[in-house]
Amino acid sequence: MYAEIILPLPLRGTFTYAVPAGSEADMQTGSRVLVQFGKKKYYTGIVDRMHSDDPGYEVKPIMALLDPRPITRYPQLRLWKWISEYYLAPLGEVFKAAVPSGLKPESDTFVSLNEDFGTPEGVKLTERQALVVMLLEERKRMRVSEIESELKVKDATGIISRLLDAGIVNIDEKIVEKYHARKETYIELNALRGDHETLHGFFDMTRRSRQQEKTLIAYLDLSGWMSPNGKLRDVTRQELIKTVGITPGILKALVDKGVMRQEKRTINRFNGRQEGHSAPSPLSAAQQTALGEIRSGFRDKQTVMLHGVTGSGKTEIYSHLIASALHDGNQVLYLVPEISLTTQLTDRLRTVLGGRLLVYHSKFSDSERVDIWKRLLSGNEPLVVLGARSSVFLPFAHLGLVIVDEEHESSFKQFDPAPRYNARDTAMMLATMHGAKVLLGSATPSVETYYKALNGKYGLVTLSERYEGSVLPDVEIVDMRDQRKKKLNTGILSSRLVSEIRKSLENNRQAIIFQNRRGFAPVVVCRQCGWIPKCENCDVSLVYHKFSNLLKCHYCGFSHNLPSICPACGQNSIDIFGYGTERIAEEVHQVFPDSRVSRMDLDTTRNKDSHQEIIEEFARHDTDILVGTQMVTKGLDFGDVRVAAVVNADTLLSFPDFRSNERAFNMLEQVSGRAGRRKEKGTVIIQTTDPSNPVLEFVRRHSYREYYDREITEREKYRYPPFTKVINIYLRNKDSAAADRAAARYSVLLRSIFGNRVLGPVKPFVSRVALWYIQSFMLKIEANASMKKVKELLEMIYSQAAAMPEMKSTQVYYDVDPA
Repeated sequence: MYAEIILPLPLRGTFTYAVPAGSEADMQTGSRVLVQFGKKKYYTGIVDRMHSDDPGYEVKPIMALLDPRPITRYPQLRLWKWISEYYLAPLGEVFKAAVPSGLKPESDTFVSLNEDFGTPEGVKLTERQALVVMLLEERKRMRVSEIESELKVKDATGIISRLLDAGIVNIDEKIVEKYHARKETYIELNALRGDHETLHGFFDMTRRSRQQEKTLIAYLDLSGWMSPNGKLRDVTRQELIKTVGITPGILKALVDKGVMRQEKRTINRFNGRQEGHSAPSPLSAAQQTALGEIRSGFRDKQTVMLHGVTGSGKTEIYSHLIASALHDGNQVLYLVPEISLTTQLTDRLRTVLGGRLLVYHSKFSDSERVDIWKRLLSGNEPLVVLGARSSVFLPFAHLGLVIVDEEHESSFKQFDPAPRYNARDTAMMLATMHGAKVLLGSATPSVETYYKALNGKYGLVTLSERYEGSVLPDVEIVDMRDQRKKKLNTGILSSRLVSEIRKSLENNRQAIIFQNRRGFAPVVVCRQCGWIPKCENCDVSLVYHKFSNLLKCHYCGFSHNLPSICPACGQNSIDIFGYGTERIAEEVHQVFPDSRVSRMDLDTTRNKDSHQEIIEEFARHDTDILVGTQMVTKGLDFGDVRVAAVVNADTLLSFPDFRSNERAFNMLEQVSGRAGRRKEKGTVIIQTTDPSNPVLEFVRRHSYREYYDREITEREKYRYPPFTKVINIYLRNKDSAAADRAAARYSVLLRSIFGNRVLGPVKPFVSRVALWYIQSFMLKIEANASMKKVKELLEMIYSQAAAMPEMKSTQVYYDVDPA
């Protein structure tokens, strides 16, 4: 027997391995196996299928079956293959993205000094080679990644390879298990339940120690040992120590006397069974009508679009639908675009759902994600998974409902690394495979989604009023050119914004300020010679971060200290310009010295619990003003926010992309939705140097439909989605000239088949990232064309191009339906 194995590598297709004799009955589709790939590397693979077709060449055997049962379900493998085919990504990359690292042990390369170490005659070590040798003399054995981290180099394999050739080091492979099961110590009584004679003996043994006797009594009470009919409850060591208030030594004495015994057990971190204590909140008349329309829509269509204005209470409608799904024994996937959204939603849903709510996103440790995976895999209990993009890959058993909140968000689209999938569309395909219903919710639906809803492909339900009679905020457009001309602004803050924030603070209310740039200042320049610090690996200028006093690249992470004098002309003339969230927060604090200012961006939310801490502080009024990037715009619900502000709308309105107007309208309308979410009317201040831009007028009037009508006309005129399908094709090479030549040759092949549907090649806005030079094409295909055929043609073009010299070192990748 043979098995086709999916490996977590960026390679197309599956790989054939021989099934060891006697293992045929145990190995199934979805089983996790360990296989050797290449001469020395070992990887965890997934069995795609079994067969008896001799491949005609010698194949390697499967090294080990890692689990007694499959770790994936059949619909998951179907979904992986759909993602691979639709988004033109190798199946191995889908597997790598889908499964937590803890379920993919693989061999790691370790380096150690040769025991007979000695620098051979005539071999002169370079500085870096000498540093590697010194490290190994101290540490004895290190991973390649550890050496790279210590030496601060990106690729140490070349250095190590030369040391290996000289006989100075040895390398070996070791299987590394990344998942660490959680273990808990349980306490048990060394007597059968009902054996009162032995129990009396235990009390005699503990009579002289009051603490030991108290511990024994506490155990009997906690476990229910004395109740003949009730179920004996498990008692953990930690729980018993905490309940009695004893030291571990007291418990050890009881164990040593044979009164009690300890047992370590592996437990799932997320197997809590506590139930919620309240029903979903009652709905308003408008919400009740919308809920009825959604249920009616589900009778005819798989997908319904809920278009509800900001603050209309869409989350409460979701809660009622979730309760119905769980009552029917189904599982629910609740997708949100940002991790920050899971914080508030978890608090709201936990009171209703208790232990039936699971939260899944990248801020959890790998072991925690494995435990959630295992809990879903181990049964088919009704559960709700609240999560970001990666939660679409979980092993659902009975998925009955998928909710995609803020469905318009570009954050649902994964760009790097591959696969470049859209979690919203992937979740809809997952629902189709399970026969589940899909609810898409947004105050500002994506143009493509709203077009499909208006044309009958999806059901459409509109919720046009805010909850409990609150009204949409007033939106004011402030012309910053006029402010500067009249010298009315304080730095980046207009006088109007300062006035509104001050009024809000005087009334014990709060404010949110949005700026779509993190860091302190995006521009650093020498005023004498014009020198600008650039990233060594990317074609971008570095952003200054004041807190760490570093210049950082937001593409590859390269950083170095801000120089005190210009390295080009030697003058003390380096200035910083522009505003990131860090600088705005500092300026806000200067203008309002008595206020408490907090910042929420990628820099302040790197830790697992930082989102939650920032949001909880703001909710408790420990923070008066919250400054942040797009994290603060998406679905957060704070009752006392009276003012919301956009300090520079121009960066949203002037981006060179066919979706720029859509992104700008959505972002600005979502920012405005944070203000006045209860009965007190809010105010939104949008600062710009282009106040006549029509998008701003649509936001001022909160008129999504007017914006949509204008945008859909433009899309039809210039043949953009939803009237076409777009695939961006990228070529990258570490040699600029080679990238140009490859793009020219690829252009000929593309145009020979797709003609004027091909735009490009062009260099992207950032044309070099992490040392890779990039060229791109846009392929616009008719909406009714066969995408399967298009992708077959693209595969054929790639095969033809692969033989060209220019393509030997060039990588090709695709972005289907770019966001």
